[in-house]
Parts: sequence; structure tokens; C-alpha cells
Amino acid sequence: MSQVFDIERCDLDIKSNSCSHHTELYGEERLIVRRGQPFNIILHLKPGSGEFKPEAAGFTFTVETGPLPRKESDTKVSFGLCESTVDTEWSASATHDPSGNTLSVSISSSPNSPIGLYSLTLDQEGQKTSLGEFNLLFNAWCPRDAVYMKSKTKKQEYILAQHGQVYRGTYKRIKGTCWNFGQFDPSILDICLSILDANPKFLADADKDCSARRNPIYVTRVISAMINSNDDNGVLVGNWGEVTDGVHPGQWMGSGDILRQWAESGPVCYGQCWVFAAVACTVSRALGIPCRVVTNFGSAHDTDANLIIENVYNEDGEKISNDSVWNFHVWVDSWMTRPDLGSEFDGWQTSDPTPQERSDGVFCCGPAPLKAIKEGELTKKYDAPFIFAEVNADVVDLVQTSSGKTIKFAGSTTSVGRFISTKAVGSDERRDITHQYKYPEGSKEERKVFEKAQHNNKLQQQGEEPGLRLKIKLADNMIVGENFDVSAVLTNNFTVARTCTFMFIARAVGYNGRRGQGIEFVSDVVEVPPGEERRLSLGLVYKHYGPAITSDRLIQLSAIATDKQTRDYFKAEKTIVLDEPEIKIELVEEIKVKQSVTAELTLLNTLPERLRDCSFTIEGVGLTEGKPITEKIGAVDAKQEAKASISFIPTSVGSSVLLVIFDSDKLKNIRSFINVVVKDE
Repeated sequence: MSQVFDIERCDLDIKSNSCSHHTELYGEERLIVRRGQPFNIILHLKPGSGEFKPEAAGFTFTVETGPLPRKESDTKVSFGLCESTVDTEWSASATHDPSGNTLSVSISSSPNSPIGLYSLTLDQEGQKTSLGEFNLLFNAWCPRDAVYMKSKTKKQEYILAQHGQVYRGTYKRIKGTCWNFGQFDPSILDICLSILDANPKFLADADKDCSARRNPIYVTRVISAMINSNDDNGVLVGNWGEVTDGVHPGQWMGSGDILRQWAESGPVCYGQCWVFAAVACTVSRALGIPCRVVTNFGSAHDTDANLIIENVYNEDGEKISNDSVWNFHVWVDSWMTRPDLGSEFDGWQTSDPTPQERSDGVFCCGPAPLKAIKEGELTKKYDAPFIFAEVNADVVDLVQTSSGKTIKFAGSTTSVGRFISTKAVGSDERRDITHQYKYPEGSKEERKVFEKAQHNNKLQQQGEEPGLRLKIKLADNMIVGENFDVSAVLTNNFTVARTCTFMFIARAVGYNGRRGQGIEFVSDVVEVPPGEERRLSLGLVYKHYGPAITSDRLIQLSAIATDKQTRDYFKAEKTIVLDEPEIKIELVEEIKVKQSVTAELTLLNTLPERLRDCSFTIEGVGLTEGKPITEKIGAVDAKQEAKASISFIPTSVGSSVLLVIFDSDKLKNIRSFINVVVKDE
């Protein structure tokens, strides 16, 4: 008969296990381990339990996850003791310390186990003892795990880093803003797991869904669907228009507030692409999937899946088609193997949680291998054609005449997919990863990729040939609140004069390309002698553009010329980002843990009018207890400085980032940050 031991208590040895499993940043309140790697528990036996002999002990351990654990689904696994653990399946080994009357048990999980919250039970000849609960995560440190990442510095960046850079603006004016991912904040892991439990696939078949959580491809696709709320009770509601309720997307400083608000009251208002992507990154990293935030400048939204962005205009220059090219768009890349496609497609996989088009009936996108995107392998799962178009579509400009005829007058093979950016490993610098998504524009490899993608509608490369040329010239300094001039220049490279109608338009625009209010307009009929140029200038005055622009501070300039002899159309377009005033940050005291520190904050109001409802907000991981601190300062007169002093008490020793946002009725979401090193007391 097998030995039966009286167990007084079970010590999950959280501190030691957390250190070896790289989960210490989650805290020591519970056991959190990564799959495919042993963890230890200590069983304290009651006095007089006798000598422990593994071969005589009738120990059977059972681990269970999900509401309906089943052996057939691998959500319930039972296993006994062996001489040593194995790294391919659930197993256990034990050693006895008679002096301390304790039994040290090493338990190894399968590197293919579903992630989630598990219970652990010991069965001795029918006598069952609950040993506790633990969370099991993906393991980038385990070579057998699908998310294994070899580089130590990359694991530090893509799993453990709690803050990063999100890039916005235009390809000529790229600006990084700091974001607090906060994946190790209290309650965030529980919220991330509850996001998986809220997805419709779990509600339809919990057993099948929990079993599928072994696969990071499946989990990433669920995250892509659940970060937006279009089909389900997902995290964020998108808003690309005027915000009259909720939180403007530009005001968020990190993912923690968003996730906690969702857990308390459901879908959160509001998000745009960079917010969707940053929250998806937080959830992925919290669950153990290496993840990076990626920005694509000149990002195409191909609504009819023909890999061509067709911009159709009427004769007044108004766009009348649905295809669009966003100034920038933000998504995430996640690291994993692709056994469903073949090892050549392992590595970074793109997924996009911003709701744009449906995939399998749901607003989600990806994951699609970067290798498939670069090589034009558009049959590979998931949603490769849409992502390929985002970074590599051609653009054709067409004008629809009053008679209904459509005339092509311009186009580009190079304006989509520029300066694809992510934060560099180990620094706050921008890293250009365009080469991971596409071959150089115009190269032989790129041509072959388009043939493979059955893209036969490439435009001819347009060189400098005889004809009319149209371009836009900008002022040197364009700071929000100032007045400045911009010009459209029409050059005649013909050998004879040309008479043209000439229009120059300025209008507000959102980062997603959605046009807003018109700001200025000028038109003329000009005769351009051969070899000469004619200009149209617009004076952009704050009192006109100020009420029209959004918090993105973008103005789109469009110049259109029509040759009256040939009826040929010409168009030039530029989107400008108005510079914003800088926030000066000064930390008064030496920064020590558990001691108050004061941040002195200053911003110059560059507008020619008073700012109302002014406030500064600060937030930092380990600095502000996971919550933003806001100081309201009322009104600030034109050309005067806004000032505030905000105190905070750091709770953690080490490196962090203090984020600062200034907000008001006229200047919104002005951001800055400072790197902080918190010393011990």
C-alpha cells in the first residue's frame, strides 16, 4: 500500500519561482510561472509523517484550467512522481528533507500548455488536498515554446519593458511619444485574462477556447478582435470625429487606466490606432508574448482589395472615393513560430486591433508573417492582402468630369509604406524596419514580389519629363498659434506657354486622412511662359485655422492645376504637422523611494489668445502608484507661461519614465517625458 502523508500546509515558494521565471515584476501576492519550465513548491508535513520514499508514495498531481477542464482538451492533466522532471510534458519529482520535515516538489509544465489560471491538487489514494492556484504564461525563455526568443536584450525590450515609444506625425515629421504599457501593474494580468474570457469564442465554447489558448497565433487573433468593441464587449470604442464625451484618444498616457476602466464598466471611450495598438501590446506582453508597437507612415486603407488606392476627385478638387492613405497608422508585431505555414514564416507577425475591415466576419486583422508580406505570399494566414496593401499599395489619382468620364492624372508607387518605425531595443531611439516589410521601392526584388502578388496594375515610374510640374513649398517654422505662408509652385517645362486654371486649398485633416473644415482657398487662371513658374500663396492665419484643426494639429494642402489646352490634370498634396510648445520638466529634489519629489512643469502658451481649463497630468510606473496625478491651473493668457508643481512619492527603486501631459481648451494633449532613476532610501 502506498504511503499517505499528512500535509500541514503548502508553500508555493513565490519569491524564488518568480525570480527564475522572470515574473517578479508582477509582485509576490501569488504564483505566476511560465510554461515549459520547472517551478518548486514545498510541502510541510505534519510531525510523525515518516520517511518519504518516492517509489512508495502514491502521489498524483492534477492541474486544471477553465470552467470545464477536460483531459481530452489538455485543460486537465494528471501526473505522478518520477526521478526527474521532463521538459516536454507535465511531470514532477520530489526530495525529502527529514530535518525540516518538508517535501520539495519540482513541477514542470508542458511547453504547449494552454495559458491561464490553474488549480493544483494532490491525490493520495483518494485523499485530495488543494495545494493552491497559479497563473501559467507563455515562455520566451523556453526553446520549446512557440514564442521562444533567443536574445536576452530583445526579451527585456519586448516582454519586460513597461514603457516605450509610439511614433506619430508624418513621414517628414516623425515624433515619438512615450507610453506606459504597465503590464505588471496590480490587477492587469487578471484583466488581460478576463479579456480572453469575454471573447465570443469563449462564450460559445469555453472548452474549445481554453484549449486553443496553448497557441499564440489563436491568442493574438483574439486580442486583435477584443481590443476594439465593434463586435463584442471589447476594450475600446473608436472615435475619429469630434469628442464630446469620454476621453479624447490623445489624452491617454498608458494602458493601465483603460484596462481598469474596462474591467469596471465595459467598453472605454475613446481610442484611435495608436491607443488600440499600445493596449494590445500591454495585453500581449502581460501574457508572455513578445510584442512591439509599429507605425507605418503613408498607410493605405484599401477598401476594395485590389492593392490600388484610387483617389477619385470631382472637378472642384473634392474627393469622392472611399480608398484612403492615412498619414500614419499604428499596429503591433508579435513574435512566434508558424507551424501552420512552415518554419520560413516564423518570427514577427503583424496584427492590427484597430477596427477597419472584417476578417472571418469579425473586426480583427492578423497575425500575418512579415515574411509573407515582404515576399507577396498573400495566401498565407491571416489577412495578408490587407496588410500588404497598407505598406505597398500603389496610388492612382483620378478626376471625374461633369460628363461622368474618369481621367487618370497622377499616381505614385512609392508614397505608401514609408519609414515603418518601432522603438529600438534598449534605447528610446527610433528604429526603421521598412526593410522587414518590403524590398526597396523600384528594386528588381520588389517587381518580382508584385508579380507574385498578381499585381499587374503598377503605374509607370514617372521621371522628370517635359510637361507641367506642381509642388508645394512650406515655411521654415510652423508653430501652432503663429501665422505663416505656404505656396504652390507651377513650373512649365514645355517649350511653349501654357494657360492653366490653378487652385490651392488648405483644410484641416485627421491623422487617418479624414478631411475636416476648409481653412483657406485661392484660385486663378495663369499663363506660364516656357521655363518659368507661377505661384499661388496662402496665408495661414491662426484665427482661421485654430478653430478648424483637431488635436492632431494637421493641415492638408492640395494644389490642383488644369491645362486648358490639353485638359490634363496635375495635383500636389502635403500634410503639415504644426509644431507644439515644449513642456519643461524639472525635478526639484533628489529622487529616492518613498520620499516626496516635486516636478516643476512649465509650458509657453504660443497662441494669441487665452487658454482655459489648463491642467498638467503626470504618470509613471513605480512613481505615481499606477494612477495619473492632475493639477488644474485655470486660465493662462496669450504668450504667457503655464506653470505647475506636482508632488509624487516613488514606490519602486530603479529606472522609470515620468510622462507629462498639458491640456486646455485650445492646446490639447501636449506631451513630454523625462527618464527617472529612483534611488534607495
